[in-house]
Amino acid sequence: MKSSLLWSSAVLLLAVTGCSSSASTNVATPSAIAATTQTTQFTITDFAQRQIPFAQSPQRIIALSNGDMDIIYALGGQVVGRPNSNGPAVVPAAEEVEQIGSTHEVDLEKITFLQPDVVLGNHPMNEKDIPAIEGIGSKLILTGANSIQDIQSQITLFGQLLQQEAKAKQLNQQIQDHIQTLSQSASTAVKPKVLLVYGAPGTYMAALPNSLSGNILEVAGGSNIAADLPGLQNFPQYAQLNTEQVVQSNPDYIMIMTHGNTDEVKAGFLKEMQNNPAWSSIKAVQNNQVEVLPSHLFGTNPGTKVIDALDLIHQALYPVSP
Repeated sequence: MKSSLLWSSAVLLLAVTGCSSSASTNVATPSAIAATTQTTQFTITDFAQRQIPFAQSPQRIIALSNGDMDIIYALGGQVVGRPNSNGPAVVPAAEEVEQIGSTHEVDLEKITFLQPDVVLGNHPMNEKDIPAIEGIGSKLILTGANSIQDIQSQITLFGQLLQQEAKAKQLNQQIQDHIQTLSQSASTAVKPKVLLVYGAPGTYMAALPNSLSGNILEVAGGSNIAADLPGLQNFPQYAQLNTEQVVQSNPDYIMIMTHGNTDEVKAGFLKEMQNNPAWSSIKAVQNNQVEVLPSHLFGTNPGTKVIDALDLIHQALYPVSP
């Protein structure tokens, strides 16, 4: 009902404005053009290849994911709405910021109340939300991260959005320098073999190299034993966990990722292994190298903290001798 009234008012305003203009003069002066035309200061292209114009850098930003929020703060910005969290905000400065759902479940009522200039969402997950977000007078920018390079592209894009291109370039250079350092220290002939598992209670999938975590693993110096497995139709970055293939590959490490309930997920996975005696022959199990990775670094896009994710994997695979 409210949106219908707003639309009717807008139509009436346009009609009145049109009649007034035609009645006064048919010649548009330079000052009249300046008064009625909103100047596009810059245009950005999001990951859905949508060109989005801006008259100025947005002041009220909502992030639907922690990675997007992290990048905004790293660039010197802030948000008025952040993703839901079961614990502390991943960015301490945003602890008191209103929680507005997530990329999986957008709370349009809360977003409308906050009156954002821009909402940062996921491509392609939030494409369906474009009409709703634009309907409340906001702009939806879609990005995503299936690789470290994608994160760097996000940093570049948000740098343009905040008019902080120099800072974005600096952040990307720091990531690139870190990758170069790790590649030099991990230049061994034989890379440790790793099984990366995405887990939720009762569900386990193997992360592939075309996933963000899979890319982080390879850049950190690990060998993904699931690299040759076919991706799932609905989740092409993950594969069905194949016990026979895992046993045959005999990984040195098994690393488990989850969005939450880490203890429950690890306990469930250990129970799955106990129920199948074949797992006991795997090197990772024999050496007790089965660990759950921090959810803020691997359960979601870590943003600029991808450096911390790289370090964690690298140090696990290449421990420094005392």
